Amino acid sequence: MTVTVHPTAIVEPGAELGANVSVGALAYVGPDVVIGDHSVLHPKATVFGHTTLGEAVEIYPGSVIGGPPQVLGYKPSDESRLEVGARTVLREHTTLHTGSPEHGGLTKVGSDCLFMAHTHAAHDCVLGNKCVIANNTHIGGHVTVGEQVWFGGAVAVHQWCRIGDHAFVGGGAILVADVIPFGSVVGNHAHLAGLNVVGLKRRGFSRETIRSLRSAYRMLYAKEGTFSERLEDTAVTFADSAEVMQIVDFIRNSKNRALCLPR
Repeated sequence: MTVTVHPTAIVEPGAELGANVSVGALAYVGPDVVIGDHSVLHPKATVFGHTTLGEAVEIYPGSVIGGPPQVLGYKPSDESRLEVGARTVLREHTTLHTGSPEHGGLTKVGSDCLFMAHTHAAHDCVLGNKCVIANNTHIGGHVTVGEQVWFGGAVAVHQWCRIGDHAFVGGGAILVADVIPFGSVVGNHAHLAGLNVVGLKRRGFSRETIRSLRSAYRMLYAKEGTFSERLEDTAVTFADSAEVMQIVDFIRNSKNRALCLPR
């Protein structure tokens, strides 16, 4: 098992390259980078900063991975880090930034994610596994994204937003509030348009689970009573549904941002 580095590429002393790593023409690897086995850096890809790539990560031309956070007054620090999970694909001109030390210092992307061309995740973001981020989508700092969240093209996500597991953010949305797990949001500014039923079916959720989620959604966003009352009623009625309780717990843990609500 060998490492292949094109003669025009630069791999700085101190970088750690795993087995069968390929570094293409004019690519750059900084001295504090760790690259997992079987990863591929295509021509003109850049990886620097305190960045760790998992196994079989693929980075396409023009991407800049591990840049410092875009924070006024930031000073270089060993505590500013980026981790990218195994088998994640970063297409052309993707940018991922390391974290800001005053907030823990870590930006983290899960495994099996796909960042399409011209996408960005800022400092201190945490993204779960199997997320798909379509072209020209930009995710602000401190955003938390759950498992298997899909973003349409040209989405803008405000800093500090939370997006729950299996949610869908429609193309062109400007997101300034939290998205419940399994939710589907659209628009500028984005509003909740229902559940991500298509995604749930594709991922093998049972009909019974989807029916429970739909019933809970109707109860939660009904017109009767206050939202707090409806939330507690939903928690009692669907206490045996792990998926519904995931939504309930997500809402109860809301701190930094308002929730996306139906119109």
